[in-house]
Amino acid sequence: MNKAVKGKIVTDSAVNAEIKGMKPRIAIPEPCSYDLEYSGRALPAYLQAVEAAGGEPVVVPLKSSLEEIARIATSCAAILLPGSKADVDPQKYDAERHAKTAPADSRRDTVDELLLQDAYNMHKPVLAICYGLQILNVYRSGTLVQHIESAINHNTGRAVERAHAVEVEPGSQLGSIMGADKKSREVPVNSSHHQSADVIGDGLRVVARSPLDGVVEALEGTVPGHFVLAVQWHPEWKVMSNPFSRALFAAFGAAAREYMQTRRTG
Repeated sequence: MNKAVKGKIVTDSAVNAEIKGMKPRIAIPEPCSYDLEYSGRALPAYLQAVEAAGGEPVVVPLKSSLEEIARIATSCAAILLPGSKADVDPQKYDAERHAKTAPADSRRDTVDELLLQDAYNMHKPVLAICYGLQILNVYRSGTLVQHIESAINHNTGRAVERAHAVEVEPGSQLGSIMGADKKSREVPVNSSHHQSADVIGDGLRVVARSPLDGVVEALEGTVPGHFVLAVQWHPEWKVMSNPFSRALFAAFGAAAREYMQTRRTG
C-alpha cells in the first residue's frame, strides 16, 4: 500500500529502502553514577558491541530528568542494560542487606526501571547483562542471591576469559543463538559477579545455569514475539573474537531492526 507524505505518493518499496538504510537506536544507561571512572572504562565495550551488531547506541546519562529519559526511550527501538559497580537495593525485593552487598545506585535504578517500563509496554527488545539481569529480575518481582557461596569463582573479572561453563537450555531462544537447539550445550564464559537471580521474576524463565553449582546464568522472556534476554556474563568483552558473543549481539541487533521496521511500516 502506497503512502502520501506531504502531498507526495511514496511507494512501500521506497519506504522499505529508507528503513533498511537506518540503524535502530538502542538506549544504554551509563553503568554507575557513583563511580565515573568505572563507567568510563566499562561503557565503550557496550557501545562497540552495539555498533558491530548494526545498532546506533544512545547513552542515557544517569543525571537525566524523568522527562529526558522518557524522550530518549521513546526515540529508541531497544534497550541494553549493562553491568554496574552497584548492587540492587535489597529493599526492592524485601530482603535484609547482606554484609557483602555493594551500595545501591538509585539513579541507575530509576533509568533502568523507566526504560524497562517502556520496553515492556511497547514490546521493545531487551538485552540485559550482569547487573542488568539482576535489575530486570527484581523489576519483574523476582529476588536475588546477595552473595554467592560456591567452590566456583564467579568473580574472576576481565583477566580470565573462560572462568567456567554455562549449560544452555535446549529449545530456548538463547539455545537457538548458541547452538543448543536440540540438546543442552556447555559454553565457556567469563564471569564478574557475586550476586545472581534467586526467585525468578514474572514472565521470565531460566535458560542457562552454571552446571557445577546451579547458579542462574541466563534468563529470557516467556511472551512470544518479545525479545527479552539476560545473561550473567559479559558478552561485550572481546565480542569480535568470541563467536558466541557475536551471535548474541547479532540476534539482539536483528530484533531491534525488526522492531524498528515493524513500527515504521505498521
